[in-house]
Amino acid sequence: MKKMKKRRLMILFLTFVMAACLFLASCGGPEPVPEEDLIELTLEELAEFDGQDGRPAYIAVDGAIYDVTNSTRWRNGKHNGYTAGNDLTEEIKTISPHGVSKLKTVPMIGRLKE
Repeated sequence: MKKMKKRRLMILFLTFVMAACLFLASCGGPEPVPEEDLIELTLEELAEFDGQDGRPAYIAVDGAIYDVTNSTRWRNGKHNGYTAGNDLTEEIKTISPHGVSKLKTVPMIGRLKE
């Protein structure tokens, strides 16, 4: 009797874990911004979005602009010695231990203008 009860509890637990994993997999990041709503900024304009004094914090990587304002890793527009308002393509792709993978967790909101 005890074995059946343990087995049922184990099946219930595994079902719960699998459902949680499926739910989390479907929550793979922020909703994409529609193409017509994407902003375009020059590097000079991007510099204004440094996360200081209540301003949003934006970074650029590979020509895309990401909003890191609500990221706990980018408090006041700063993260590991880097500052928002900049094109950080080189730093993220060559120095960052996680590369571009963490960009999936923040919304891509625009593109850099030439």
